Amino acid sequence: MSFEEQVLMDLKVEFAARAERRRRTVRRVFVGAAVAGLAAAAAIVVPLLTGMQSPAYAVTKDTDGTISVQIKEFKGADKLELDLAKMGVPADITYLKPGKGCQKDRGQLVGGEWPTTPQEWMNSVHEKVAEVTDENNVAIHPQYISNGQTLLMEISESGPAPEGPRARLVFRRLLITGKVMPCTVVDAHYQLRGGPAPSTSVGR
Repeated sequence: MSFEEQVLMDLKVEFAARAERRRRTVRRVFVGAAVAGLAAAAAIVVPLLTGMQSPAYAVTKDTDGTISVQIKEFKGADKLELDLAKMGVPADITYLKPGKGCQKDRGQLVGGEWPTTPQEWMNSVHEKVAEVTDENNVAIHPQYISNGQTLLMEISESGPAPEGPRARLVFRRLLITGKVMPCTVVDAHYQLRGGPAPSTSVGR
């Protein structure tokens, strides 16, 4: 074999070795990038999966100013109060077990005295400020809330409704001027959607 042939053969071997090294390097970079991509995807997917839980409530504001609250679970009352405050509604919300309520006297009622007849309740600001629109939705009308007033809402379930398996909300709402006293849980003394119980006076 001549000198020139030996040099040519050595160059071919060197070029082949360099090409093989490049292929290995590209494979390592590609695999490393793929692993990093999977790790990044996992870091994104985990929060998405853990964040897919349905919220306890939903709050929307209608074009007429009415604020609608859909209650899905009886939790997160403090956060719901903050969300309502951002919409201009000072609220005190208490979730209760069926058959339970808060003590009657929790502050100074707007209007001074408890309405004692069905007609008085229908005409009172307490009746107008909020209402249950179906099994788990409450509509709040902020125009009835003045400065220094707080919308007090005590909410529980009545158990299965006669027409179906879904429970209805038992709901008392009152407007309080000034400080609102904490809830002391007692046996419920009001009927569905507010008003005094029949033992004291007839409500709704």
